[in-house]
Amino acid sequence: MIGLDTNVLARYYTAASSKDDSATARQCEAARQLIESGKRLMVSQTVVLELEWVLRGAYGVTPAEVREVFLHLLSLAHIEFEDRVALQSAVDALGLGFDFSDALHHGAYRTCSSVATFDDKGFVRRAKKAAFKPAVTLLQ
Repeated sequence: MIGLDTNVLARYYTAASSKDDSATARQCEAARQLIESGKRLMVSQTVVLELEWVLRGAYGVTPAEVREVFLHLLSLAHIEFEDRVALQSAVDALGLGFDFSDALHHGAYRTCSSVATFDDKGFVRRAKKAAFKPAVTLLQ
């Protein structure tokens, strides 16, 4: 099994916008060949989180486009994830307007009795409205 770094996934998913630089184009092609090879690949939780940040921050990808990237990645049967359930939960929540990192953390805490946060305006209110389990509570 081969573990994938964030930059490999970023090159794969941003290949269309990177063709001008020959070195980057070669990296995009190498990433494509590996990801589409059918070899067993692994994506860690930290790479998932970093990939969302890189796509959004460095490439200006919208949350809807980020969601499509992760839906595609989840559809590839030869790719394993450190926590597939948390990632799927975060992708679903992203479609509801949640911050990806908040949703990913929440998915990872699915066996907890609750999730404590100071983020009243975003996370707590959205989670309450969506009836997230475990509940997201405001720490005071």
